[in-house]
Amino acid sequence: MTNKQKILIVDDDENIAELISLYLTKECFETQIVNDGEAALQAFEKSQPDIILLDLMLPGIDGYQVCREVRAKSQTPIIMLSAKGEVFDKVLGLELGADDYMEKPFDSKELVARVKAVLRRYRPMVQEKPETNAIKKVDYPDLSINLTNYSVLYNGQTIDMPPKELELLYFLASSPNQVFTREQLLDHIWGYEYIGDTRTVDVHIKRLREKINDHDSWRIATVWGIGYKFETS
Repeated sequence: MTNKQKILIVDDDENIAELISLYLTKECFETQIVNDGEAALQAFEKSQPDIILLDLMLPGIDGYQVCREVRAKSQTPIIMLSAKGEVFDKVLGLELGADDYMEKPFDSKELVARVKAVLRRYRPMVQEKPETNAIKKVDYPDLSINLTNYSVLYNGQTIDMPPKELELLYFLASSPNQVFTREQLLDHIWGYEYIGDTRTVDVHIKRLREKINDHDSWRIATVWGIGYKFETS
């Protein structure tokens, strides 16, 4: 019998937290509720959840800071929950390392679907042990992207990269010179229809470019009005 996946729910509204817990418990998840940022960090260290549902407006340490501190030491998936629906807030959450962002109020079925989708994207990285002949890797001058062990080697240095950034880079690099729309990239990388602004792709591309500069023989290119491609010469 497999162990239930653990979900840490962080929300200072106890009614909302209990409702979220009820939805997820019905789906056979194990839940834990905390109501402030400090308690969230303590619970994270102690219980090591499989995913965190993180409200932004918390007493004391806010959700953004909780996300920063968790992401500094772990790639545990984080879905931010907030009544803030502005693009700026969503982009900031994603730039801090959140895997998804849901605006309150949200539909319970959508919440459950997003939790399952994020876990599907994360679980293969930490659980699967592929055979040697199934290694997924692409190599270019001064750049090696290994999807099997989730590593990137650039100019001889290992680059620290969250799962979705690496998956996006690998997907583009494994189909050189092929143009993908933002919608196609969302579908392939996030594994479900991302409800909201396709700006999330732009955010991840921006972060990739901050870590990997254009090379004489390859670059991450913007195709204006369409999307992106991994361009090689």
